[in-house]
Amino acid sequence: MAYIKNKQEIEKIIEGGQILGEILEDLAAMAKPGVTGFDIDMEAERRILEAGGKPAFKGYKSRKSDPAFPSTICFSINDEIVHGIATKKKVIKDGDIVSIDIGMKYPAEGGYFTDTAITVPVGDVSEQAKQLLAVTKKSLYKAIKQATVGNVISDIGKTVEDYIEPQGYGIVRDLVGHGVGHGVHEEPRVPNYFDEELTRWKLESGVVIAIEPMITIGSYEVKTADDGWSISTEDGSLSAHFEHTVVISKDGPIIATLRPSEKK
Repeated sequence: MAYIKNKQEIEKIIEGGQILGEILEDLAAMAKPGVTGFDIDMEAERRILEAGGKPAFKGYKSRKSDPAFPSTICFSINDEIVHGIATKKKVIKDGDIVSIDIGMKYPAEGGYFTDTAITVPVGDVSEQAKQLLAVTKKSLYKAIKQATVGNVISDIGKTVEDYIEPQGYGIVRDLVGHGVGHGVHEEPRVPNYFDEELTRWKLESGVVIAIEPMITIGSYEVKTADDGWSISTEDGSLSAHFEHTVVISKDGPIIATLRPSEKK
């Protein structure tokens, strides 16, 4: 898996990313009281296949001995951070905050991967939840501004940490962003905190990374559910997750997965 993607690969990554951004925006609009994770998941798979792509997460295994991930999307509610399974039993309620994380290989055969996520409020959410979403989203865009030629990977995490920690929020440390393109997950790790080791990873034109702040109202400590996938906050506090696939270019960062509403 090459760290630097060539021009043709970048073009396909951006093309697929734009499609995925549109899909995610439509899925986010489905998040209403009474809708299940399964409802949204079925629409996600339909849209990806219709576009000529392949779900990146469905059937994914971290290790050969692990259970395969069963959903097209990761569907996480409230204190769930990431990797929530989209089931019929997970019904959205008024006041929930819902995270939808989606990845796609495009084209389905011989294509390239993009990855993006959003957390949305449903109905009458608390002011605390609204603020969490606003802060997490802003931290993503602050991080993206650091994705420039000449910077290093650790600049991204330091920017998130410098913005988030003074406000008293928790930064999840066991889960990080990552390289993406030839695979769902590639090197380098892209933490949301400063990591001295990553001062060695220089950002160059053609690098593609998924930047994804995962921020909590409480502690950064996490726990994994019995299903082997769903990861939640240890203390039960709310968590938000925003993510974009970003291409580093000589003209500045390109957000491959930019949603239509973000282009306005």
